Amino acid sequence: MLLLLSPAYNTSCMEAENQTKFSQFLLLGFSEDSELQPLFFGLFLSMYVVAVVGNLFIILAVISDSHLHIPMYFFLSNLSFADICFITTTVPKMLVNIQTQSKDISYIGCLTQVYFFMIFIGLENFLLSMMAYDRFVAICYPLHYTVILNPQLCVLLVLISWVIIFWVALLHILLITRLNFCIGTEIPHFFCELAQIIKLACSDTLINNIFLYVLTNLLVVFPFSGILFSYSQIVSSLMRMSSSEAKYKAFSTCGSHLSVVSLFYGTGIGVYLSSAVTHSSQESSIASVIYTVVMPMLNPFIYSLRNKDVKGALGKLLSRALSCSSW
Repeated sequence: MLLLLSPAYNTSCMEAENQTKFSQFLLLGFSEDSELQPLFFGLFLSMYVVAVVGNLFIILAVISDSHLHIPMYFFLSNLSFADICFITTTVPKMLVNIQTQSKDISYIGCLTQVYFFMIFIGLENFLLSMMAYDRFVAICYPLHYTVILNPQLCVLLVLISWVIIFWVALLHILLITRLNFCIGTEIPHFFCELAQIIKLACSDTLINNIFLYVLTNLLVVFPFSGILFSYSQIVSSLMRMSSSEAKYKAFSTCGSHLSVVSLFYGTGIGVYLSSAVTHSSQESSIASVIYTVVMPMLNPFIYSLRNKDVKGALGKLLSRALSCSSW
């Protein structure tokens, strides 16, 4: 019989301590109903394919069109790459489990999923902040845009983000390895999430919780504060413009980014509130789908539909592909 863990130590867990690293976790997923599994498989496979193809087209469009070789689209292509990796971290394993009618995930596999999930969600957080800074410089200091946001600085910002999030994720993984789990521990989710893993440990998790709280808040508060500061300066600059047409033209370049920021932070807050308000693991898992699956799928549509430059580059890319295939 599988054991759901409580914060207290229990005899079964103490007996299983030495077997933690050889154990398997069980991902409970969404539903036990076997009739719904084909529906879930088709739905998530479709969403995964759309997300990967859509973001891949954004990357190819930016690379192929010289007009898009500017900081704004450099950050956008990195965001698309992060979206592809982000959704690939969770969905393929879920699809395999549905197809094989299995719920198993190995201890190493679970830690790997936690590690890459933290890296790519953290990277998205930093990239959205960089994109806000890009809009701030473009609107408030248009004459100095290419000087301030030079290619070296853009590459450096992305590399620093990678380094920071790499070490933060690694620190969390090292802290998890000191915890003990029961064999066959049930995870009430469709993927291994850091907070869920810490909750299910049967050893002392005080240090893990402290680092989770402090580092998560720092990695969210600082980038989000940067976004708020950038847009406060943008609004202040727009208020000083005399022409309504100039205001609209300048602010319209921020529309796509604002939509993605609202989706990213809005769904994140929604997931946090839903997990705090409801005790239903199924409802919490469904809420998590929005930011782990739906968000990476919608981002390329938001940027391609609201941005004339991206639409033009995508049109050229598709026409070029069609002409090559017909030839």
